[in-house]
Amino acid sequence: MLTGGGARAAYQVGLLRCLARVAPETYFPIITGTSAGGINAVFLAAHRKDLASAAHKLSELWTELNAEQVYRIGPGSLVSNVLRWGTRLISGGSAPGPSPRSLLDTRPLQAYLSKALRCVDGEIPGIAENIAAGRLEALALTTLRYATGQTVTWVQGRALTTWERPTRLGVNTRISLHHIMASAALPLAFPAVKLGDYWYGDGGIRMLNPLGPAVHLGAERILAISTRHQRSAAEASEPLIDGYPPAAQVVGSMMNAVFLDALDNDAAHLERINRLLAAAGGEAAGALRPIDLLVLRPSQDLGRLAAEFEPKLPKGLRFLTRGWGTRQTKSPDFLSLLMFQPDYLKRLIEIGERDAEESSDELMRILAP
Repeated sequence: MLTGGGARAAYQVGLLRCLARVAPETYFPIITGTSAGGINAVFLAAHRKDLASAAHKLSELWTELNAEQVYRIGPGSLVSNVLRWGTRLISGGSAPGPSPRSLLDTRPLQAYLSKALRCVDGEIPGIAENIAAGRLEALALTTLRYATGQTVTWVQGRALTTWERPTRLGVNTRISLHHIMASAALPLAFPAVKLGDYWYGDGGIRMLNPLGPAVHLGAERILAISTRHQRSAAEASEPLIDGYPPAAQVVGSMMNAVFLDALDNDAAHLERINRLLAAAGGEAAGALRPIDLLVLRPSQDLGRLAAEFEPKLPKGLRFLTRGWGTRQTKSPDFLSLLMFQPDYLKRLIEIGERDAEESSDELMRILAP
């Protein structure tokens, strides 16, 4: 299960690279992802070779990535969108012309992923091929349906049983490039994507149960890779700003709450259920089953690390983010989501690989037959 986090998802690649080295025969029958983690999930599900080959190729894709291949930042996109939004705000929405749909144009990312995933008219043949060959049981990608506020998880696999709750549902489909772009559509920064009759955005926005899709699909052991550093008590008490909080600090706190806190809460909930099942035992458990869970997360604060690479951001984006106050906080979390800088991404991959090596005993335990 691969969480979101924008550029932070490069951390997951380092972990997979280590895993491919120490356990090359590993394969994941159920793969779920959200937002940028969904990009990694789809790549794994569509890759036709073993984990070692997939991790190597995924590492190449991330290390070669830069901001210009993710979003367009020229005068025809970022600057004009900011001006149009400001004009409509001042005019009370009565300014002529269409309202901008996002700050950034993500057509470069769509073209980059189409080539990397070998798409054919937006379809991803590798997923169906791996399902037919028995290498994959199910792939799940989560989005938010803006019109209803429901979390929609798109699932491709065999012999699937979907689910439906008032606020979340699973839908059988053939996952395409458009589903990936919808799941990774950071609110306001990236444009929403239309699937069928509705517009969809980043799946992490209201995903209160990020482990849910894997559980629904029958997983009994889950390896979840987060992109958020779990701070110690001392770190959590250290102020990140002086004085009044700038917009960057407020937005960063909101992003963490929306996209990353849910995994911690869901993991704690799952562990409580496991303890209750162990205490109840036998028929008292009913249809519930214990699930072995391992959550791996960065040993370093990736937001704090992003501040080191901020001067290398494209000029237009750097001007905008500094206006929000990214240089007034020690941990610009919002900035780290957009930090598609090769040197920053390479550092995240290195951290992920090192963290996986230090957790190799836990990894081997959960991956054991």
